[in-house]
Amino acid sequence: MSDSNETKQIVKSHYDKVASESRGCCKCSCGGQDENELIAKSIGYSDQEIAMAGEANLGLGCGNPTALGKIKEGETVLDLGSGAGFDCFLAVRKVGPIGKVIGVDMSEAMVAKAQANALKSGFNNVEFKLGDIEKLPIDDQSVDVIISNCVVNLAPDKSKVFKEAYRVLKTGGRMYLSDIVLLGELTEAQKSDETLIAGCVGGALQKDDYIKTIQEAGFQVNILSEDKDISKRQYQGIALESLKIEAVK
Repeated sequence: MSDSNETKQIVKSHYDKVASESRGCCKCSCGGQDENELIAKSIGYSDQEIAMAGEANLGLGCGNPTALGKIKEGETVLDLGSGAGFDCFLAVRKVGPIGKVIGVDMSEAMVAKAQANALKSGFNNVEFKLGDIEKLPIDDQSVDVIISNCVVNLAPDKSKVFKEAYRVLKTGGRMYLSDIVLLGELTEAQKSDETLIAGCVGGALQKDDYIKTIQEAGFQVNILSEDKDISKRQYQGIALESLKIEAVK
């Protein structure tokens, strides 16, 4: 596989392009808005949530972490890899006017798109920051809930991501993840394939290793659900699944 900096550049370039083209999807081939809506439905978003998201739905992700998360009014929510803001805008409606949502993304184009979408929707308690999820621009113990949708698998050093998540969460804080994990071995060619790296597969961990990495960061891990059918729907039958996890500090 590419080294850490090269991998990050592959991912950043891909999602800069996705943002500029208003097309997305955490898979190996992408489509237009109609396909984005179908993808969103297939991974757990309701028609109402999709309608609320509008242009923030780029057909990205492998689950619906805001549906998994028991987000309460007044809480501070952090979205790792916030993209155009889809999950942040759903979370804003749960935290209410006294809560706050922060999105962090490594793509300047995505951050700009999310900020524009927030302005268009009139949200004033959501903030988007440019940053690396391996080194979050967030204060210690300042967040109640972390959500992340098919993003941690894109980070070269997942251990750093989970340690950072643990750092910024308050004691008793929760993290809700939807992520791609491997159920079989990739070939060396697949691991170095730029399309698969940017498409959430090339850098993914084996399921057991992924869970162990979260636990080693200090979290208690609860598996909420597993979607193996996503392999046929979006990933040409590669041995993988979408894993939904609650991790508690």
